[in-house]
Amino acid sequence: MPHTSSLDDYRLLGRSGLRVSPLALGTMTFGEEWGWGAGPDEAARIFDLYLDRGGNFVDTSVNYTDGAAERLLGRFLKGRRERVVVGTKFTMAREPGNPNSGGNHRLNMIRSVETSLRQLDTDRIDLLYLHGWDFTTSAQEVMRGLDDLVTSGKVVYVGICNTPAWRIAEMQTTADLLNWSPFVALQIEYSLIQRTVEHELMPLAANKGMGVVPWSALGGGVLTGKYGRDDLADGNGQGAAAGSRKGVIEASGNLTERTLAIADVVREVAAELHAGPAQVALAWTLAHPSVTAPVIGARTLAQAEKNIAALDVVLAEEHLQRLDAASSPEPIFPASFMQRPLAKGLVFGGATVATRG
Repeated sequence: MPHTSSLDDYRLLGRSGLRVSPLALGTMTFGEEWGWGAGPDEAARIFDLYLDRGGNFVDTSVNYTDGAAERLLGRFLKGRRERVVVGTKFTMAREPGNPNSGGNHRLNMIRSVETSLRQLDTDRIDLLYLHGWDFTTSAQEVMRGLDDLVTSGKVVYVGICNTPAWRIAEMQTTADLLNWSPFVALQIEYSLIQRTVEHELMPLAANKGMGVVPWSALGGGVLTGKYGRDDLADGNGQGAAAGSRKGVIEASGNLTERTLAIADVVREVAAELHAGPAQVALAWTLAHPSVTAPVIGARTLAQAEKNIAALDVVLAEEHLQRLDAASSPEPIFPASFMQRPLAKGLVFGGATVATRG
C-alpha cells in the first residue's frame, strides 16, 4: 500500500468497491460497562474527531460493552449515517446459559443481526463479520446464511475474524463456486508482537481478495511503552494484576520479555522520528501491502489524536528492517522445510528460478 497521510485518503476493501479510511475506529471502548471504557460524552468526542478528520470506517460488535457500544454508536450516527461504513460482528453469546445465543449457526446469525439493527437503530449493516470460528457449524451453513442476509438487504458485505486459514479458504471457495457473497475483509490480531498470521492468514487474504483489518495493532498497549520489566508476571505465571486491564494483557500472552524487547526497538525508532511509539507501531502495520485499515481503539480524545497521527509517520527502509528483525516470527512447516537449500535444490534441480513470493 502507498503511504497515506489522512483519514480521507480512502482505500478499497478487499475485492469490493467499498471505499474505507486507512484507520478504522474501534468501539470496544465505547461504554463503561466492562469497567475501563469511555463514557458517552468522551465516546462522542472521539467519534466526532474521527469523522471530522475524514474517517468513515467504524468497527463494533453486538456484544461490546454488553451492547452499549452499538447503542452509543447508533446515537452518534443520527444525521450522519450515510457517511459511515458500519462494521459489526456476530458469534459471541448474548444470553448466558443459552447455547443458541452464540455460535456461527444460522439461528444465532439472524438473531444477532436483528439485535444489532435494533441497537444501532439502522436499517442495514454495511459489513458483517463472523467474529470467531465455533468449530461446530459447517462452512456451507455459514456461507448460505450470510448470502441470504445480503440478499435480504439487511447486510451489504461480509467478512470474517479469528478463524483458521484452511477453514476460511474452504468458505471463500464455497462462496465463489456457488456465486454467494464472498468475504471482503479479514479481521485478525496483527502487530509487531503477533506476526504468526504472516505464515498462512496474510497470504490467504491476498490470494482470496480480502482486505486485512488488524486488531490489537498496539499489542494491548505493550508497544506504546506502557509496561516495563517490573510488570512481568511472577514465576508461577500469576500476575499481580489479575482481573485488571494489565491482567488481561498478561493472560493474552502479550506481556513477556520478548515483547518488551520489541517495544524497546519501537521506542528507539520513535525517538529518531520524533514520534510516539504507538504511531510507529501503527505505521509499521500499515506498511504491509495486505493491510487495509488497522482498528484503533481509544478511551480518551488524546489517545485518539495520537493514533490518528500515525498516518503522518513515514518509516524508512532501515526502520522497517530493524523492526522486522526484532519481531520476526519463527518459520513453521512446511515453509521451514521447503526453504532449506536441500529441498530447493531437489525441487528446482539446482537451477535458479524466479518465484512469485
